[in-house]
Amino acid sequence: MDVTVYIKFFLGLVAIINPIGLLPVFVSLTSHQTEAERNHTGKIANLAVVIILLVTIVAGQHILNMFSISLSAFRIAGGTLIAIIALSMLQGKLGEVKRNQEEDRESSAMESVAVVPLALPLMAGPGAISSVIVFAAEHNSLIDLAGMFVTVLIFGALSFGLFRMASAIYRVLGKTGINVITRLMGLLMLSIGIEVMAAGFKGLFPNLLG
Repeated sequence: MDVTVYIKFFLGLVAIINPIGLLPVFVSLTSHQTEAERNHTGKIANLAVVIILLVTIVAGQHILNMFSISLSAFRIAGGTLIAIIALSMLQGKLGEVKRNQEEDRESSAMESVAVVPLALPLMAGPGAISSVIVFAAEHNSLIDLAGMFVTVLIFGALSFGLFRMASAIYRVLGKTGINVITRLMGLLMLSIGIEVMAAGFKGLFPNLLG
C-alpha cells in the first residue's frame, strides 16, 4: 500500500471541494439557524458528501462502461472541467449561491439546506465527482478502494470540523484571507486538472505523445 497515493487523493479533495473557501457560503446559508442547528446542518452536509463520493468510487467505472466512455476520454473531459473551475477559483470566486430572505425562510429545514445546495452541487460538484471517478479507475484494487474509502471518511471528518468552527474561522481570516486560500487551492487544482488532461491525451494518442 503506497500511502503517498492516498495523500495525493486527499489533497486533491481538499483543493477541489475547498471547504475553507465555502465557509462564507455556509455561514450565509445558516445565518437563520442556532449554533446547534448550524452544527447539525454541517454534519448532514458532510455526511451527504461522504456518501456521494463513496458511491462514486464504487459505481464510477461502471457508469463509464455503461456509456462506453474510455477512461482517457473521461480524463480529458474531467481535467478540462477541473481546470475551468480552478480558473474561477484563481479569480477568488466561490460559486456563491444567491438566495433572498423569503427563500431562506422556506429553506429553514436543515436537511434541505445541507443536501442542496451545500452538499450538492457546492461540495460534491462535477469537479469532485470527475476527479474521484478518474482516481478510482486508475487505482481499482480492493486495497486501493479501501484506502480511498478511509481517505474520504477522514476528509469528511476534517470538513465537518471546519464547518463547526466556521464562524470563528471566518472572523479570523476575513474575506481577504479566505480569498487568498481559495486562489492557492485554485492553483493546486489547476495543476491537477492539467495533469489529468495530459494523462488522457497520452492515453488517446500514445504515438503522438509517447
